[in-house]
Order: sequence, then C-alpha cells, then structure tokens
Amino acid sequence: MTHVKICGCMRVEDALAAAEAGADFIGLVFAESRRRLEPDEASDIVRALGEPLSHRELTEPPSLHRAGAPESGAVAVEEWFRQGAAALERLLERKRPLTVGVFAGQDVETVNAIADECGLDLVQLSGGESWQDCLLIARQVIKVVHVERGATASGVLGRIEAGTAIACLLDTASEGAYGGSGRTMDWRLASEVASRLPIVLAGGLTPENVGEAVRTVRPWCVDVSSGVETRGAKDPSKVRAFVRAAKGVGT
Repeated sequence: MTHVKICGCMRVEDALAAAEAGADFIGLVFAESRRRLEPDEASDIVRALGEPLSHRELTEPPSLHRAGAPESGAVAVEEWFRQGAAALERLLERKRPLTVGVFAGQDVETVNAIADECGLDLVQLSGGESWQDCLLIARQVIKVVHVERGATASGVLGRIEAGTAIACLLDTASEGAYGGSGRTMDWRLASEVASRLPIVLAGGLTPENVGEAVRTVRPWCVDVSSGVETRGAKDPSKVRAFVRAAKGVGT
C-alpha cells in the first residue's frame, strides 16, 4: 500500500486530522514559505502527535542500513534506497505518523537545533543541498530531487547518491520555489525512476488525480500540500479523500 505524507500542516488540528485520516508522515515547514512555522508552533504539533522517536526507549538499536560504505553504481543506489524504505517501515511500526521537518538552504547547525528543539522524527532537505550534507544532519533525511522540464529518467537516477539519505523525493522544479508549486511532473519519467527504487512522489497531486498517479508511477509514498487546501488552509475533507484515493489503489 502506498504511504502518504501530508505536508505544510500549520495547526495542531490540521495534523490531528491528517493522522486520523491515515497519513503516515506529517510535514512541518521551516523553510521560507507561507506555511513556515516557528519552533514553538511546531513543538505543539509534534507533542499532539505523540512522543517523538528520539524520546522513546528502545529494547535494541533500530536497524537502518547495512554497516559499511555501499558500493558504487546503479545497483548500489537501488539497494540502498530499498533498505531505506524498509527502515522507514520499521520506524512506522513504532510510531505513525512520523513528523518530518522541511528545510531548504539552511545551515546544518540550524536544522539540527530545530530538529532537537521540536522533537522531529525526520528531516527533509528541499533546497538543493548536497547529498553529503545529509550525513551532517542528526536525523534520517529525505532528500528532494527537483525534476526540470525535459529531464530524463536516466538523468534523474544519475543524480541520486547512495550512502546518504534514507529516502528520495521527486518534485517538480519551480523557479524561485523549493516545492509546493502545485505543478504536476512527468509521471512516465517518475514511473521509470520508481521502477528502479522506492520514491516519494510530489508535485501537483490532488484527491482527484492521486489514484491515477499511484497506478501510473507506483511510488512508495505520495506527498501533498496545496492539493488538500481550500483558500490556503488544510481542508480535512480533502485530506481524507486524498488518503483514501492514494491507499485505495491495489498493488
């Protein structure tokens, strides 16, 4: 079943409604955006969704990736992100939904400080940060790859690096914006990438088209923000419809 990330929640009520609808990830934006939160606002949302993973007692360390550096090449990239998806599945067994802090172009110290202050479970880097930057973040990282018009699947795959982020999110490139543009990407291209490794698909998704997107692309997860809003605010009925449509597609 496809996972769902509801991004850009700005109120406790938004996040709780998304969790009740069956969302697997809740995105909290700290990058420049009309949805940007202050740390105290985000902390209230995190607390409302339950104890952060970092505060939970473990009976044993969580298994994330194989020890040692991965081999290079396409096969290594595919295997790395398959392991990453499996690791996220294990984290979701411990807590659902997981909170994701969305950052873009901020320094590592700021990202880590906010993640610790708010108790974020994961971090998303959306501003064109390098893959090596993911290793400096004190959380597992979802790395965004912005897909430009005219890109090819082989070109996108060639930009993705193993040994860094736990997951890769494909979003439509938009001049002057890191995401949330509401523009749909080339699903055929995304499908080619998703056939090689688990991806999070973003860009122009709505309750009306997400079912077709899931059938066409077969992503591991879909990500939505503006597509479940009415007059700039999260709409609980649209959130419920989006989750139902995304998860209702048979495998």
